[in-house]
Amino acid sequence: MSKQQTGSKLEFLEDPDALAGQLGKAELFLEKNRNLFLGVLGAVVLVIAGFFGYKYWVSSQDAEAQTAMFPSVYEWEADSLKKALNGNGANEGLLAVAEEYSAAPAGNLANFYAGVALLKQGKHDEAIDKLKNFSSSDLLVQARAYALIGDAYMEKKTYGDAIDYYRKAADYKPNAFFTPAYLMKLAVAYEQNKQNDEAIGAYNQIIDKYPTSAEAANARKYKSMLEGMAG
Repeated sequence: MSKQQTGSKLEFLEDPDALAGQLGKAELFLEKNRNLFLGVLGAVVLVIAGFFGYKYWVSSQDAEAQTAMFPSVYEWEADSLKKALNGNGANEGLLAVAEEYSAAPAGNLANFYAGVALLKQGKHDEAIDKLKNFSSSDLLVQARAYALIGDAYMEKKTYGDAIDYYRKAADYKPNAFFTPAYLMKLAVAYEQNKQNDEAIGAYNQIIDKYPTSAEAANARKYKSMLEGMAG
């Protein structure tokens, strides 16, 4: 930094008249751009207010959805699928809750319950639609939803789509409790799709990564059968 530059900066800091001049320029700039600054400030306030307003609205919607869904979940657990899905006249069914409260966590969960019920009724396309609308970060339920979508595609004999969703289920937060079962489903889907090498690969994953799982013995057996057919 040159002496001239240093001196200039020191003069600005030490000279009251120079400082007043700079402040005057700043005031003039703010005056000329008052509307712009007020607009930006107003936009920021609206965004913040909107965010907290939305959070409050979602919370209130979720409370309503839980209340509305409770009787239908009871019917679902009792395997009264029609009443669970459509209600019994005194309460809304899962389909209505999922539609009406789609932004709320309970409405999201209603998609899962409805998807399972529709799958049990053999309404595979509707089940797929509802289960695809469901999302969760939970260790169990999201992978379960993927696997159920795979089951629906298997029933439709759309094996390529079933493979995609069984793979999603197996890859979602892998663990020794549930992943072997999803890999077994994946292997069966590969076999149905005439992809025996890929099926052997899925069986190998069970054998190598989850050797103590309940599925490991069958994985070894089915792998040997496929290898025997190939050899």
